Amino acid sequence: MSEQQNDNRLREGYERLLERMQGGANELTWENLQKDLDDAVEFESELEEYTKDELALLRAWVERDLKDMRYYMADTGKQVASWLGIDIDGLSRRVAESLLSIADRSVVDRERFEEDLEAARADYCEGEMAAPGLMACTHCDAQVMLPTVARLEPCHQCGHRYFYRFPNKIIET
Repeated sequence: MSEQQNDNRLREGYERLLERMQGGANELTWENLQKDLDDAVEFESELEEYTKDELALLRAWVERDLKDMRYYMADTGKQVASWLGIDIDGLSRRVAESLLSIADRSVVDRERFEEDLEAARADYCEGEMAAPGLMACTHCDAQVMLPTVARLEPCHQCGHRYFYRFPNKIIET
């Protein structure tokens, strides 16, 4: 299987995980989110032939993006489109509906979720799949737009491997 075919498989798996989480628990707690994600990964393992490593990566990527999205929404009060740094209408309907559905549930229990959520926020690393949106290199701040769920490539400007979601950067004065 070519690298592009494998990337397409992983992207489609990422999108299906988000879709499966749309109908998750009404009460959004960290435990319920973990269970929803575990259930989605289990379903995906039965649907498509993934290695254990690929399933672990898919789970970690979705979990990282959901944590990042919720932190951003809690800290800024802004919506998903702002976190993505793109026009929500430009997203595929499938990804937009999944993210918005999960975000809507987070509004209900935002206070409780913030208490349960781990303090550390994951960075994005070259080679990982990530939700669409505007990213920036942690080394040189070069921006890269991900129009769809995609595998992150090294920074095209400096070659660095680590990124952050651009609207999340806190500029200290």
